[in-house]
Amino acid sequence: MTSLDYRSLGLKVGLEIHQQLSAGKLFCSCPCELSDIIKRRFNRQLRPSQSEMGEVDQAALEEAQKKLRFTYESTPFDCIVEADEEPPHSVNNKAVRTTLIFSRMVDARPVDEIQFMRKIVIDGSNTTGFQRTALVSTKGKMKVGGKNIGIETICLEEDAARRIAEEDHNVVFRLDRLGIPLIEIATSPDIETPEETREVAERLGTLLRATRSVRRGIGSIREDINVSISGGARVEVKGVQELDLLPSYVHNEALRQLALIDVKKELSRHNIKEVQGGKIDISKLLSKTKSRVLSESLANGGIILVTLLQGFAGLLRPDERGVKRLGVDMAAHAKVAGVGGIFHSDELPGYGITEKEVEVIRSELGADKMDCFVMVADSAEKASAALDRVIERARQALVGVPEETRDPLPDGTTAYSRPLPGRERMYPETDVPPFPIMNSLMLEVEKQLPEYPEEIIKRLREEHSLSKEQAETLVKNGYDIDFDGMIKAGISPKIAARTLIHTLPELESEGLDVSQLKLPILIDLLFRVESGAFAKEAVPMLLRRMVEQHEGIEEAIGRLDLSGVGESEVENVIDKILEEKRALVLERGERCVSPLMGLVMKELRGKADGKLVNTMLLQKVRKILTFFAKKSTSK
Repeated sequence: MTSLDYRSLGLKVGLEIHQQLSAGKLFCSCPCELSDIIKRRFNRQLRPSQSEMGEVDQAALEEAQKKLRFTYESTPFDCIVEADEEPPHSVNNKAVRTTLIFSRMVDARPVDEIQFMRKIVIDGSNTTGFQRTALVSTKGKMKVGGKNIGIETICLEEDAARRIAEEDHNVVFRLDRLGIPLIEIATSPDIETPEETREVAERLGTLLRATRSVRRGIGSIREDINVSISGGARVEVKGVQELDLLPSYVHNEALRQLALIDVKKELSRHNIKEVQGGKIDISKLLSKTKSRVLSESLANGGIILVTLLQGFAGLLRPDERGVKRLGVDMAAHAKVAGVGGIFHSDELPGYGITEKEVEVIRSELGADKMDCFVMVADSAEKASAALDRVIERARQALVGVPEETRDPLPDGTTAYSRPLPGRERMYPETDVPPFPIMNSLMLEVEKQLPEYPEEIIKRLREEHSLSKEQAETLVKNGYDIDFDGMIKAGISPKIAARTLIHTLPELESEGLDVSQLKLPILIDLLFRVESGAFAKEAVPMLLRRMVEQHEGIEEAIGRLDLSGVGESEVENVIDKILEEKRALVLERGERCVSPLMGLVMKELRGKADGKLVNTMLLQKVRKILTFFAKKSTSK
């Protein structure tokens, strides 16, 4: 990453962590499980509604402009509450209790009475058009790296439906995830560097897992990052799931805001104080264009509209650091109106549009070298609406950095999503009664406080002779619970730690969802290893097949044929590999054993004990080296 002095930039970061709880659905008795079994489908359309003050949220208004339709898929793990065909039941007591336990762990102050609110959400992720959320506690704190990080609010809310597909303005959602309880923790903007963002997120994650009441697996925890720099604005990067990418999102957002501040300064130097916003139809001017996009639009009855942006030349393309500026954001805004994209003069000629056509357009607009133009080809209605949004984004550039919500991209950058939601989207929930927090409940919570991560690490080291690194890794990855379960079942600490610290994370790094490997399955498998049914080296191969093929232990063992092999077969495989890799043996000496072990174990497919293989391989390598050493001496 490009080096930045984050403190001199005035970087401020706040985190919002959303963690699923394993308490059952928040407002019904359905379990917190996902399914691919579809019981029925139904369709809905949603529209924005007013808050109790008669205002309408801008983010909801923009979402409505997309004119989307929604199809909902019901599974065995949802009911008519999720379908909004029955009022919500009483709030899940276990979910409330877990939220209060976590609140106590970070010294947050519970409210006197939990009152659920409706948060307007019309992107289809909830059948009701709103999400139920409630404030549970405020003003907490935790220490990270010797520094106090404030916890502003802790809320309890329902998770959204799963987005499955989108085609032709119809979005398909699955209802199994809808209604799973979410604990939402919002920190104060006390974080000052990208790496500190990750450290705070890791600490919150370990504290949440310490409650022993959270779900694990892909999508069970998500982070929203609120980022600003001096002269910039608060921007929310919503729905980050990769912990390792948190520093990249913060760094790149700081760079993006710097670039937009530079744009504002450049416009000021050019004395640009307003954007006129005129739109001109140049369809006849480009009637003979060879550009496929433009010509197809004209052939389908569309038009080509263009707007002039005075003083914006060079400000739509990436800057000298490669940081994207206005062009991509204008395109994202235009797409809300339903168009495929935009063309702007900073990237032309190109896309079939010739230099002569660019000059003709500039002449028509009366543009000079400091000016830029943006054009859109589509139906008259869509093209006009798209350019209106482009013009509005250009006007925002005069102010600097707009407050907005952005989507995380896999490369650590972000894309415009929608305006930052405001208070207008909240109004009281009338179907869920208030939940008073009694002193008796808080006394019970006090008795149920779990071990803190530091206490768990200390216990694992003292009771099971784990190294500090092993114990910290188990706690950090949330596997200390499974480790305790394995030990209680009689699995040796050594093989339990190896499976949880190395095998499962390796499978996760391959993109496999290991959350389906429940503790009883792992215990059953490791018991077979310790009883000698097959070598421990076969465990990764077995677990990989079980996840990929959705097979049970017996079926996976049968498919992979893990019957053990004798020493003679092991010796034959080793001899074969050593013959093929003789040059490597002579070049690297005994250092060749490690890479050759991988080849031998792959050939044996987990049927032999690794310790035996390593011993035999090392002996044979030494014999080869001794033989060639004597041969060389005799010469």
